[in-house]
Amino acid sequence: MPVRRHALVAAIVALAGLGTGQAHAAQQSSPVPTTRQQAFADAAKAYHVPEKLLLAVSYLESRWDANQGRPSVGAGYGPMHLTDGTLTSAGEHLSGGGEDPRGDTARPALRPKATAAPAASPDGQTLQQAAGLTGTAATTLRTDPTANIRGGAALLARYQHDLGRPLAADPAAWYQATARYGGTAWFAGQVYDVLRTGESRTTDDGQRVTLAATPGIKPAGAGVDDPRTECPPGLGCEWIPAPYQQLDPSDPTSYGNHDLGDRPKSQQIRYIVIHDTEADWATTLKLAQDPTYLAWHYTVRSDDGHIAQHVKTKDVGWHAGNWDVNARSIGIEHEGFLAQGGSWYTEAMYRSSAALVRYLTRKYDIPVDRAHILGHDNVPGIAPANVQGMHEDPGPYWDWAHYFTLLGHPLHATAGPRSGMVTILPDYDKNVVPYTGCDANAPSAPCPPHGGGSIMLRTAPSDDAPLVKDIGKHPPNGDATMSVYDHSARAATGQTYAVADRQGDWTAIWYLGQKAWFHDPKKQPTAVGAHGFVVTPKPGAASVPVYGRAYPEPEAYPANIPVQSLVPMQYTFAAGQSYAVADTVRGEYDYSTTFDVSTHAVVRGKLKYYEIQFGHRVYFVKTGDVVLKRVF
Repeated sequence: MPVRRHALVAAIVALAGLGTGQAHAAQQSSPVPTTRQQAFADAAKAYHVPEKLLLAVSYLESRWDANQGRPSVGAGYGPMHLTDGTLTSAGEHLSGGGEDPRGDTARPALRPKATAAPAASPDGQTLQQAAGLTGTAATTLRTDPTANIRGGAALLARYQHDLGRPLAADPAAWYQATARYGGTAWFAGQVYDVLRTGESRTTDDGQRVTLAATPGIKPAGAGVDDPRTECPPGLGCEWIPAPYQQLDPSDPTSYGNHDLGDRPKSQQIRYIVIHDTEADWATTLKLAQDPTYLAWHYTVRSDDGHIAQHVKTKDVGWHAGNWDVNARSIGIEHEGFLAQGGSWYTEAMYRSSAALVRYLTRKYDIPVDRAHILGHDNVPGIAPANVQGMHEDPGPYWDWAHYFTLLGHPLHATAGPRSGMVTILPDYDKNVVPYTGCDANAPSAPCPPHGGGSIMLRTAPSDDAPLVKDIGKHPPNGDATMSVYDHSARAATGQTYAVADRQGDWTAIWYLGQKAWFHDPKKQPTAVGAHGFVVTPKPGAASVPVYGRAYPEPEAYPANIPVQSLVPMQYTFAAGQSYAVADTVRGEYDYSTTFDVSTHAVVRGKLKYYEIQFGHRVYFVKTGDVVLKRVF
């Protein structure tokens, strides 16, 4: 064995780097693989990397997708996420100024200003390193999945060689090289977790790839925990604090970028809000540390799942655009862009985020369902005028079904197929919706075909019928579009709705005051039966108001705290309609309008609300306005 290992090391030095990449490429005479699975097998053999390890690393980086040769938010390409450190990307989710992320009418609206992205980093150019090792042009490594996989295998072999370790057949011997490839010990630990459990899926370009489980492989190391962070052990979170700072000494309301609190003692934490940054990691961290800006609790990095915490969970972040939701939630940003999310919400990101959310939901007793684990696109506007400016992230490409499986609460039917309620649950990989707008330079052009977790809703049981209307998002006519950024005629995976009608392979749900139809064939259903509670207007009421926040009744406010108005939304919840109930909440208001925390207080009322799935977003109705009914 020692002689064989020495020979392999010599071979890799001669063939996979040290200036002889072209020679190595010339020695490979095997035909181009016809399948993704075969590409991994051939690359592993060529570079003496364990095939299972190569599959597991790639799964964490890309879930084996090719992504049509497009770069990730971390400027990475292909199944092995080879990074081009000369590229950067930035967007406007955190810096566009289109909404007040604090969402509190009791103080002046915060309108963030755009911030320039930092210069590109010269580090992380694994694409160029792989080109040198394999003798393959960088352009080919970006666009050819087979070449990309070979480049990743060459890098792993080079890292193992640099560590002075043999190119062993046992994946357990490659822990340090795996950590170097992914950038963190946590990433390496997740690779070995994938090796233990195995995975199988169909990629974005239709390739079926399988990694058989290796149950006996030993766990590999853990991340270094920062005692200042609130994270599960081993996740290796980093503390990068957001500054709580008074900006104008003469104005007590001029401060940023979050509010100090005492949750859950002062107010129960009831929600986790999932965001994407629409900016790269460096830009996002720069914004979180800007005292004139806004802050959220955690950020998750795309390429390796690394987490930074900015705000303590006891404190209130400014992130959701709705002060009631902010006061009751924890905000988690994910490095990425919703129009590219299906490609670059990476497996490492999903797993790291899910580990954090599992920890937070247990710590604060938050229900693990889609009414409490919200996307930013599920957060309601606080009043009619605010609906149009609310955000759409993480968008239709976020894989909620996979995320909830990682949370340990896989989505599934809870009632028969003819139940009066349904949970949206399409097959992510097969659910390819023809969105537009992924290319900012061609907003009407079709997006690249890709699976997703949202379904389109129509006014009649026909593919030719118009989309349902959203008069809040598109005033005055409510005309929805197929833009990837427009969720106004969409229902998302995990959301539960009351059934309004059924015809053949079509199901209708109650949605924003109207029947909304979606294709739901028996052979490939897009929804499953659910049981729970629905509400209808109380007898004699033609309609009941719907609210974007659950605030106390006026008489609950003390004399020194201004009463917050309860403004009904522009939508109609009419007699004969039903909406699924997610929770019962008591009216509360966190009065935090000055830098001096001694002036802060939480107003608690007697008024109660039901949280309902009213459209794509959740809303609230007063319990006294409706009748509650159980549905099986």
